[in-house]
Amino acid sequence: MRNNDDFFDGDEETVRSVQFAPLDVGLGQTEGQQSIDILVDVPLQVVAELGRTRMPVKDILKLGVGAVIELDKLADDPIDLRVNDKLIAKGEVVAIDDYFGVRIIEIANT
Repeated sequence: MRNNDDFFDGDEETVRSVQFAPLDVGLGQTEGQQSIDILVDVPLQVVAELGRTRMPVKDILKLGVGAVIELDKLADDPIDLRVNDKLIAKGEVVAIDDYFGVRIIEIANT
């Protein structure tokens, strides 16, 4: 069995860089296309946030049908659109037929 002195004498260190072969790109695809294609089917959590508030548990337990909770935003303020809890855009609530939606009015700076 060798001891550590056989590999390192303490006087000199040798650093070598490693070169890897490039990854193969599929037919008809560039490197950028391949990298984004891997992600297109990944599910993400998208949340439209009207506002937030803090309440003690005792107040939450008192809530019932018809209760109103005051949020930290005004009625005409844009809502936050979050993907995986990261703000990506601001928008406004719209009604389309019987469904609610969000019209994006501003993309957040990253």
